[in-house]
Amino acid sequence: MSPHVIALRVQTILSAVTSIDEVDVIGGYANVHFNRTAFADSLFAKKKETITNQGTVSIDMSSPNIAKPFSMGHLRSTIIGESIARLYEQQGYTVIRINHIGDWGTQFGKLIAAYKQWGVKEEVEKAPIQELLKLYVRFHKEGDEAEGRRWFYELEQGNEEALSLWKWFKSVSLSSFQGIYTTLGVTFDSYDGESFYNDKMQAVIEKLEHHHLLEQSEGAQVVSLNQEHLPPCLIKKSDGATLYATRDLAAALYRKQMYQFTRSLYVVGNEQTLHFKQLKAVIRKLGYGWSEKMEHINFGMMRLEGKKMSTRKGSVVYLDDVLSEATALAEQYMQEKNPSLPNRKEVASQVGVGAIIFNDLKNDRRNDIDFSLEDTLRFEGETGPYVQYTHVRTYSLVHGQTFMWQNGQSVEDEAWECFVTLSKLEETIVRALNSHDPSIVARYVLSLSQAFNRYYSQTHILKDDDQLQNRLSLVDAINVALKQCLHLLVIEAPKKM
Repeated sequence: MSPHVIALRVQTILSAVTSIDEVDVIGGYANVHFNRTAFADSLFAKKKETITNQGTVSIDMSSPNIAKPFSMGHLRSTIIGESIARLYEQQGYTVIRINHIGDWGTQFGKLIAAYKQWGVKEEVEKAPIQELLKLYVRFHKEGDEAEGRRWFYELEQGNEEALSLWKWFKSVSLSSFQGIYTTLGVTFDSYDGESFYNDKMQAVIEKLEHHHLLEQSEGAQVVSLNQEHLPPCLIKKSDGATLYATRDLAAALYRKQMYQFTRSLYVVGNEQTLHFKQLKAVIRKLGYGWSEKMEHINFGMMRLEGKKMSTRKGSVVYLDDVLSEATALAEQYMQEKNPSLPNRKEVASQVGVGAIIFNDLKNDRRNDIDFSLEDTLRFEGETGPYVQYTHVRTYSLVHGQTFMWQNGQSVEDEAWECFVTLSKLEETIVRALNSHDPSIVARYVLSLSQAFNRYYSQTHILKDDDQLQNRLSLVDAINVALKQCLHLLVIEAPKKM
């Protein structure tokens, strides 16, 4: 079909739309002329439908390792996951947020060995995460790997001292993490970590045996995935130890039974792409069609000066330090610009934390981010504070005002861009959800903020004339849209700054 014929078909379809005056066809192009008045009226005539009962979505997100700091690197999974969760809730889904805490593995044997050799209880109690990280880093420089393996074996066997230390490490870590989650505005429905599945993995192995899927390979037990053009999935090492894949298989089966999910998402870095392909393939081989409802939401690394952050080497930036510094900078800015602002500390936290979150979510989740504290804390340009301030400005214009949209009035030229941008809100949310990419919302809310600020600079919005009602209605609609988008991006919408 030629471009001209396609353009003619477009003309036929669009000519029936009441908010379109005319559609001209020139060659392969269809030029659309909107009836601005009808377009604006239709926008305000729309009734918002409440969508419910779309199903249940489980989201595996955040999942830091206990006894290690919550770094800037952990921010990505936490915030991307929370934003996606809010997008699903917006569209009527029930969301189960799962924090699959890394609370098991040989690293805890190493940490116990390090604490036994160099740890001082009083120092750990004073600053638990920082001291435990020091011990972990020191072990990788000076420790005995065999001693680390021995202590993990003792932990697996239920050694009282090993279990006591492990529980202590876990308790202080979760307490530290909870403070950060509260600051970020993130909550979880489950903290079932790796250790939760210790007694559930044997059933998985038996199920694989029942389906004749396990094969011997150099003493280990694997599931062959040759037909899927994937490497074999390692289930059990030659020494009988189970592995990451075994635990994730147990978790997937448990979550399906527990939550009866419609979809199951894993917000985990790009480097785990192969693992999740193997996980889905093994579940499919077990005969579970719901494997197709599992999806790896991959994202890029947070890098420090071009290098991957690593707790082993100590090259890590603490998220709570960055959040504190961002908040302090925001408070300093407000003290200079608006010294009489009430609740300045609360607003400074909303703005500082919002700056950090927006700096992450405005990027395509699949791309790596090179973390720079200076760039993250900028308060001008395409930033969270810019959007928040736009929300403050729109709120201040309509707060306390009485207004109602008046049909049939002409649309001011300066306002047209705002109407067009507002009309794209719903489709933007659906696109962001379908692609599991919050950056689509972030880019949209920036464009809406920019459109409004251009309109604001060209228009006396509170002028008492026959357009006042519609100007206030437009500003109010923009205010509502900004607040909705900020919520979807896990950012507070202050009323004053």
